[in-house]
Amino acid sequence: MPNCLFLCATLVHYAGPSYSNYTFHLFHSAAEPWPENAALYQPLKDDQILLSDHASSLAVQAYLRMCNLPVQVVCRANAEYMSPSGKVPFIHVGNQVVSELGPIVQFIKAKGHSLSDGLDEVQKAEMKAYMELVNNMLLTAELYIQWCDENTAKEITRPRFSSPYTWPLNHVLAYQKQWEVRRKMKAIGWAGKTLDQVYEDVSQCCQALSQRLGTQPYFFNKQPTELDALVFGHLFTILTTQLTSDELGEKVKNYSNLLSFCRRIEQNYFEDHDKDSITSSTSRLSKGSFLM
Repeated sequence: MPNCLFLCATLVHYAGPSYSNYTFHLFHSAAEPWPENAALYQPLKDDQILLSDHASSLAVQAYLRMCNLPVQVVCRANAEYMSPSGKVPFIHVGNQVVSELGPIVQFIKAKGHSLSDGLDEVQKAEMKAYMELVNNMLLTAELYIQWCDENTAKEITRPRFSSPYTWPLNHVLAYQKQWEVRRKMKAIGWAGKTLDQVYEDVSQCCQALSQRLGTQPYFFNKQPTELDALVFGHLFTILTTQLTSDELGEKVKNYSNLLSFCRRIEQNYFEDHDKDSITSSTSRLSKGSFLM
């Protein structure tokens, strides 16, 4: 198996969040104190939200909790269309709207809250490489399974994605989204992959993450960073989301330290705060307690 950093280097050509594309023009207002009425917007959690969007939303929620910043989760059927980037989640803080984890981390940093300031430059570069790995492998695999595996698309993805809308708009929007995702898969070279190849990519990604984590509580020892929030969001959601096959979750379950990692963050940042916020979003898709 290639080592984790070599694996990261081979993936940088995939589409994914770029740290060079942050919306720095928002930061003039970022110096204002964090408000009590900050809101995070995502699709409807019981009937609409998909695996990939839920994972991304949970990652942002985890990061905000790690920073001890309050936020109210607001579910809207049109959250994707409200977002300035067309992607969820996004946060509404004061008069600013910021979407996706990377820009949100930078926005919060401008307010004086950061989880990675204690890292040296080498560690920060390594953290960013692993975040690219997660976005380019796990997130892309989630999108592939949702929209390119026809069985999953038919049984789960299209019905959930289109559930807030009436005919014929529900069909139009679902097939439009599926076309967009499949076009992206073609552009990054994933269109020709089989489902087994995608599962193998996930397994390799989990192996790299497991090796980096080792026996540490978090990826950079005792304190979490945005990498921990991102990994938790994706792994926890994969483990608690019912798909047409259990294969995706089984790939994660092969790594006991990743399971312990998810349980640790769940206990430290969600169970003592507002347990419903993490469990209710998977209430219709829950597999039960995967960490027991």
